[in-house]
Amino acid sequence: MNASPVALHGMTCGRLRMPHPFLISGEEGFIEVPVPAFFIVHPRGTVLFDTGLPVGIRTDKERELLVAAPFFEVDFAPGADLAARLAAAGHDIARVDYVVNSHLHFDHAGGNALVPNARLVVQKREWEAGRIPETIASNYFNPIHYDLGHDRLEIDGAHDLFGDGSVVCVPTYGHTPGHQSLQVRTADGDVVLCGDACYLRRTLEELRLPDIVADREAMLRSLELLRGLVQRGARLVFGHDDAQWSRLNHGPLAALGAAEVARADVRP
Repeated sequence: MNASPVALHGMTCGRLRMPHPFLISGEEGFIEVPVPAFFIVHPRGTVLFDTGLPVGIRTDKERELLVAAPFFEVDFAPGADLAARLAAAGHDIARVDYVVNSHLHFDHAGGNALVPNARLVVQKREWEAGRIPETIASNYFNPIHYDLGHDRLEIDGAHDLFGDGSVVCVPTYGHTPGHQSLQVRTADGDVVLCGDACYLRRTLEELRLPDIVADREAMLRSLELLRGLVQRGARLVFGHDDAQWSRLNHGPLAALGAAEVARADVRP
């Protein structure tokens, strides 16, 4: 089935500074990274892939991040939240149809409260992990970010959101129990939004995982899956790669496509 034309846009919804081993095991010091979110316009609906940081983190980081709060420094100025980014580009967040969360961590589902009218699309195993006290604690989830009463579609594995191959949820388990990436067919080729299945280019090239991961073997399998998609011509947008993102995101909402990602992948 031929994919319908879609438009893919990216935005930065804040920045985080954290210990470098949170992204690459064995590294020292700290790393500062962007917090991206993505907006997709399809003829049959609009989609957000991830929703950035929670607005409450500006005034009460401890409530939002719980035990993880001491490990993160947050740069999240007014105007950097999801609603403001979309509004600056002329879009009403109240009219978004779907939110696809890669997973339920605070920097990927933290803005879900800003999209109350959307249908939440989440892997069933991720949602289940986000409801059980033991797995909430072990995965550093906070239900105030995601358990908000949204209409919800729990999926199990790959899912074609519009039935035409243009916006497809790709299971990339490992970082968390039900992590998923999103494959988007743009006018000039496929783009895969990795989320935290692949934080950085180095993650893919060196297969170096973070210190904290739900399932190391599953995450390695997911990285091999992403390598296979690249071999078949897809372009990857890494989850928190500052070098790539600084070349991709210009303005509150930047147009992305396979050509733009290819140019951003060219090394100096």
